[in-house]
Amino acid sequence: MTVPKLGPALAALSKAAAAVGLDPAAAVEEGLVLSAAVAESNRGAFVDWCREVGVDTSAATFMDAAVRGRRYRGAPTPLASEAAASRHRSAAGYAKALGDVCQAAAALGEPGPAALGAASLAAAAQLPGAGTHRPAAPTPASPVPDEAAQREFVRQAPAILNEVLSRLSTSQDRLLDVSRMDPHSPGAFPGLGGVTFPGVPGFPGQPAGAQPVPDSGPATAPAQPAEPATPEPEPEPEPEEPEKTVEEWLAELDELIGLATVKSEIRRQTAILRVDALRTKAGLKSPTITRHLIFTGNPGTGKTTVARLVAGIYKAIGLLSKGQLVEVDRSELVAGYLGQTAIKTAEVTAKAYGGVLFIDEAYSLNGDQYGEEAINTLVKEMEDHRDDLVVIVAGYPVPMDIFISNNPGLASRFRTTITFDDYTDEELRNIFTQMAAKSDYDLGAGVLEEFTRQLSTQARDETFGNGRYARNLLEAAIGRHAWRLREVTEPDLEQLRTLLSEDLLEPQPVKTPAVEAGRLEPPDSAADIAPVEFPEAPQEQQ
Repeated sequence: MTVPKLGPALAALSKAAAAVGLDPAAAVEEGLVLSAAVAESNRGAFVDWCREVGVDTSAATFMDAAVRGRRYRGAPTPLASEAAASRHRSAAGYAKALGDVCQAAAALGEPGPAALGAASLAAAAQLPGAGTHRPAAPTPASPVPDEAAQREFVRQAPAILNEVLSRLSTSQDRLLDVSRMDPHSPGAFPGLGGVTFPGVPGFPGQPAGAQPVPDSGPATAPAQPAEPATPEPEPEPEPEEPEKTVEEWLAELDELIGLATVKSEIRRQTAILRVDALRTKAGLKSPTITRHLIFTGNPGTGKTTVARLVAGIYKAIGLLSKGQLVEVDRSELVAGYLGQTAIKTAEVTAKAYGGVLFIDEAYSLNGDQYGEEAINTLVKEMEDHRDDLVVIVAGYPVPMDIFISNNPGLASRFRTTITFDDYTDEELRNIFTQMAAKSDYDLGAGVLEEFTRQLSTQARDETFGNGRYARNLLEAAIGRHAWRLREVTEPDLEQLRTLLSEDLLEPQPVKTPAVEAGRLEPPDSAADIAPVEFPEAPQEQQ
């Protein structure tokens, strides 16, 4: 088995999206930003990424996509969330296709441990239910679930790692070989036949009439009539999973670590809205109850995870038709010119119809005419689609208060604020353990002790990442774990699953001889160092 190339992986993602009934072009956009976010730590990754995508070689375009995709390294993409909410029998296939995109991205440029760890956690996050359910870590004595899948993982993992390492050995030569780059190549994506990327700045669409560029072979080779292929028997479709009940969604909410106040408030809101919906259905009068929410708290306190659960709960009680979560920030709502922002905001909001639109750091829309245009458009969308759209705005407490009070249209629609407290040390240890278990990793002796030691050195202010800090540590540990096994030809299941305390530590830098100031190279001997004389400082006058 070899690591898939990014181009074919994106093409497969497009097909998987069509099978679920999703927009293939939007799926490719998700794959583009997610792959950039996974690969951004690899040296020179932007060169390979631009070539695979078929755009002009540009580090700025690559980083713009990476910034947009970082949130999906630890949470499902909007379409993955929508596919999971639909309970479609092919939803798992779409998640797997996203996982293949992550795997391909980790091998771009000069592969390193950070990208390997990011790919592993990002792929796990795309699985149906990954953003909500956190399974408990298996004990060493307990049987490993799904033994067939584990055996397949053992069989494939060494080949994947060897392929990544072989790419590492040749990546430097490839980066220096500028003859392979065509800065004037079209923005067409080979194999997708006209799919464009309108939602990602810097990605040109395929020109009208343009043909996909072949990956290899002579450009002028005459077309040969294709022999009719024998159609492969289609696999028997899996039965669609039943819709989750309110009780099942609330049970998943209860499984989250900490957040006692949040859980209580979500349950209260659910009860109020459920009764209100039943009264309306029975023809009774009901008070006007706003379903939109304000989430306040520091980063990494579970706001996005709870928002995803709210989408599922509201669908289960009949307030929403789809139950997907669409997460955005200012950059995805505001355009560069007045008039365009309204169009852009309306297009983004349309993706959330039937679900929840989650706006992170919503207060960043304050302070200029572009943000004001986005807010006014958002208020109109909330009014026009009040029966099938929920908006959740999130950010730090004080800026969020100012944001809501500055616009009367927002103040009348956002009346419920839910505060997310920081996690305790014990809660963060549990989060770290469950994140590892979700990605099929066991924690070896001393891992939690090392995690606690590093946690104790962190300043617990507004800059602290909470659950995000735990995920970043795990992501780096997974990458170092893979690097540690790079010379093991056939690691066994225990080696593949077990993280050691050393995997949480930064590798020690290689010591180099001291370099004399002002010299480009270290001296060969002490005799080469000439004494430096400084002029005597003038005496102060008395």
